[in-house]
Parts: sequence; C-alpha cells; structure tokens
Amino acid sequence: MAITSAMPTTAATPTAKKRPRRTHTKRVSHLPAIKLSQIPPSHIDLRDPLMAVLYCENCKTWCPITGMQGREQKLVPHHTGKAGEGAAIRCRNSNRRIEFDLTLPEWHRALVDAHNDTLSRRPTNVLRKPKVAPAPAVSQIAAQLRSVADDGGDGRTLWLVREMGWASSAPAVNDADTRRAQRPAGDTPLGSPPVPLTTLHPQRPVH
Repeated sequence: MAITSAMPTTAATPTAKKRPRRTHTKRVSHLPAIKLSQIPPSHIDLRDPLMAVLYCENCKTWCPITGMQGREQKLVPHHTGKAGEGAAIRCRNSNRRIEFDLTLPEWHRALVDAHNDTLSRRPTNVLRKPKVAPAPAVSQIAAQLRSVADDGGDGRTLWLVREMGWASSAPAVNDADTRRAQRPAGDTPLGSPPVPLTTLHPQRPVH
C-alpha cells in the first residue's frame, strides 16, 4: 500500500481588483457626503460627465463615480492598493456619496482660476543689480589729478588740484583755528607772569 504525503498548499495573497465604472450595489457609506465645492478643482475630472472621476483623499488614487445617470452618485467600491499589485484592502471611502453642489461651467471656471493662481505664485528670474564701484575719496581724486598734472597737464588741472587739496584739509584747519581762539576757563595760574592781551610792538634800541 503506497503512502502518499500531502504537500501543504499556500494560497496566493489577494490583490486589489480593477475599479469598475458602474456598480449595482445599494450600499451607501455611513460617512458624510463629499461636496465638490469643498475639494480642490484639480481633484475632480468632469470633462466626460458619464465617466467622471474623483481623487480619493484616503487612498490617494483616482476613483470613478458611479450613478451619474441616477439619483445618487457614489464613489465605486475600491481597494487601497494598485489594481493587480496592491493588497486587497477595502478603502473607507467606498460607496461614499458625492454631492454635486456646483455645475460643470462653475467647475471649469474654478479650475482655470486655480491654474492661473498657481502660475502667478511661481518664482520668477531674479535680476541682480549691477555692482557699483564706491566713489573715490577727495584725496584719491586729488592724487589722480596731481599725477595727471605731473605728466604735463594744463593750468586748469593744477588749479583743480590745489582747490581739492584745500577742500580736503579745510575742516581740520577750521577746527584748529576754533580751538586756538578759545581761552581756558578758570583763574590765571599762580606764580606765572600774566599773559599779555595786547599786541606787543618791540622797538630796536637807540645807540
């Protein structure tokens, strides 16, 4: 009598099924209805009203809307994974009702406005300002003119050199004159000859 050993069989892991366009189930999700006016217009595709699709926020995939010709529109029952590859886990938004609270022209207008707003918020090319060299000091300009004059400049160059040299030293000269004209505060120091306040005119002795 031959003894045969039974080999254990492993069942294949079920994968996500292809999402149908139309379903005949009467089941309705207990979650509140999704209002089209409360989701971004780019997450809706109503170009073909009979084949409308919606971006499911739960599983981050596009899902068909069933019942477009009926009284109640719902997201088709679908899995969270990619068809034929992902795990067969039912998405919580399956059979969730869709509330069409905006018309096709209103959706198209909102889609165009959102597209224009996105373009306006894109960064533009930054135009860098040209670097401007700092202005040379008066002494540097005078030195340049002086070198030009030494190389054979005309009389106007020499006159400009002298004027600019005086302009650069005028503040220091005026400050020294002001300090020289000031007298020290307080009494005259003791034990020292008085300071003459009148101009002295010495005369030569007569022999």
